[in-house]
Amino acid sequence: MSADAQVVVVGGGVIGLSIAFHLAEAGVETLLLERDALGSGASRATADVVRSYFAGNPVSSALAVRSLAAYHDFPERPGLDLPLRQVGYLVLFTEREQVAAFEADLPAQRAAGVEVELVGADEARALNPLVGADLPLLAAAWSPEAYISDTAAIVGGYAQAARRAGADLRTGTPVTAVDAETGTVRTADGVFTAEALVCAAGAWSAELTRSAGVDLPLTEPVVQELLTTDRLPTAPDIPVTLHAASGLLVRLRGDRLLIGMGYPDADRQAWRARVAARLAAVYPSMAGVELHTAVTGVRDASPDRTAFIGHRPGPPAFLYAAGFSGHGLCNAPAAGELVRDLYLGKDPGLDAAALSATPERVR
Repeated sequence: MSADAQVVVVGGGVIGLSIAFHLAEAGVETLLLERDALGSGASRATADVVRSYFAGNPVSSALAVRSLAAYHDFPERPGLDLPLRQVGYLVLFTEREQVAAFEADLPAQRAAGVEVELVGADEARALNPLVGADLPLLAAAWSPEAYISDTAAIVGGYAQAARRAGADLRTGTPVTAVDAETGTVRTADGVFTAEALVCAAGAWSAELTRSAGVDLPLTEPVVQELLTTDRLPTAPDIPVTLHAASGLLVRLRGDRLLIGMGYPDADRQAWRARVAARLAAVYPSMAGVELHTAVTGVRDASPDRTAFIGHRPGPPAFLYAAGFSGHGLCNAPAAGELVRDLYLGKDPGLDAAALSATPERVR
């Protein structure tokens, strides 16, 4: 059929750009459509952390292991000196059930290629000396394979490389509907046709995939907010640290802490108060510090916090990569490779069925 491109990718975040790069690099004529600026959705609300360990989720861990290898190779392919400062990832366990869950999950994590181990409370406090002495810490998961990077540099690197490989990236072009039966994408600027369509629209994916006949059970778009402290008088170089019971995540950014804890509710003041209280409980030296908004962005999530990546064979084919649940930066290179291989009919080298929208996952 006559088409504007072989593949149209909807969404210009780090996932869509990785897909566009990997397709164009493989010689596929690729058009990417982004509603706003590149990287303006979930990709602007990250902690700039790339890691390989996702507790209880070896499928996401396998994607992250593969992606981390790609980030290490970024200077050669796609060709950008990417900052990667190794800091490690520490998960604090204060409940026996958390330790038991870690031990049950460990074989699957190791099989996925994750380097992680259980360490005692004393070793955990040595790794992060900010942890309070009164915190009822039983043990911690320690994974050295976690790095501070630069999301904007990754977005820009993929965009530059995709264009260099021949992809057409168009911003300010919101997509209103896709028709996977005819291979058409509707925008305010007109209709585009393709041999295959890819939905990588983040928080806006559910509506678009539904219009293509694929019903993904994604959450409604939610605003993610990361907070930051004022400058700290002393700032030890700590690992990225998660308090498992509350979801409080901290990392050092310069001489401040960058902080996340779930999603803000309608009463943002109350949410901030809860974050401040939990921060003081886990890290007593942070009691009373002022918290400020660092970044915000809109995210989606899947029910099991594992991305949906799959395809409906064509022609025209329809592919999707959505529901990354805050893991998008850690999964982006592997997601791009997987979508490319699904489109080309190649073996992706991992269990693609575990990521697709099977009846077991969507019911």
